[in-house]
Amino acid sequence: MQAELIVDARNAVGESPVWVPQENALYWVDIPNGGLQRWSADTGHVHAWKAPQMLACIAPHSRGGWIAGMETGFFRLHPNADGSLDSELLATVEHSREDMRLNDGRCDRQGRFWAGSMVLNMGLNAPEGRLYRYDANTSGVIDAQLDGFIVPNGLGFSPDGKTMYLSDSHPNVQLIWAFDYDTASGTPSNRRVFVDMNQHCGRPDGAAVDADGCYWICANDAGLVHRFTPDGRLDYSLPVPVKKPTMCAFGGARMDTLFVASIRPGDDHDPQSLAGGVFALNPGVKGLPEPLFNDLL
Repeated sequence: MQAELIVDARNAVGESPVWVPQENALYWVDIPNGGLQRWSADTGHVHAWKAPQMLACIAPHSRGGWIAGMETGFFRLHPNADGSLDSELLATVEHSREDMRLNDGRCDRQGRFWAGSMVLNMGLNAPEGRLYRYDANTSGVIDAQLDGFIVPNGLGFSPDGKTMYLSDSHPNVQLIWAFDYDTASGTPSNRRVFVDMNQHCGRPDGAAVDADGCYWICANDAGLVHRFTPDGRLDYSLPVPVKKPTMCAFGGARMDTLFVASIRPGDDHDPQSLAGGVFALNPGVKGLPEPLFNDLL
């Protein structure tokens, strides 16, 4: 199954792809450069905006624009046609140390926004990462819901919203967990190992859940995207022409295209390399629209 390069973005760390059906367009971020980017499926044109901090994850806001996890907390972003990006701080995260930022994140099926935090230098093996939940009742400093992670990643929710998935992509961990998820309160419980990625190729990075309830995880360092069934069985794997895919998202007119962002390592100076690009695959299944942030919840 051939992966098509749709944008030779050369992102340092391309992440958080989100399909917006109303625009027939894909948005994603480049974390260290604070970049918000948009690719139009109609024209092939790419727009780019610059955030004031490192920009880790985004989700569409029900009243327009985006909710985003950045270095210091949760923000609302409004990209403008002139290339400017308005940003509004919604809630602050008090990291346990200064050298941290938010990482992977998305909304649950009810519209609450979740994001994890991590120490910038993965080589420190510091389990200081936490998982935060932001909703309309949050104000001021936000409290952590879970902690003890090195690189929290792979956040996803089952189609009925009653199972939450989360991974830790650090080489010392490489586990994906499943949680029972209380959709009324937004509370995860009954944490258990869903997949031990030490038994498979690649480290677990960003994820998506398809309409069948299967969990798709980018296998960083392996150039693959794995599909796991709801019982944790590896169904099949799709290759991408880069070593470090980061996160995938379903989109396209029929929600049957899988978009994959990737990393371009700092030591990759090969002009022919596709690393850091955004790719499209035809996985043979359909996904679900990304939930909007619900500021009335």
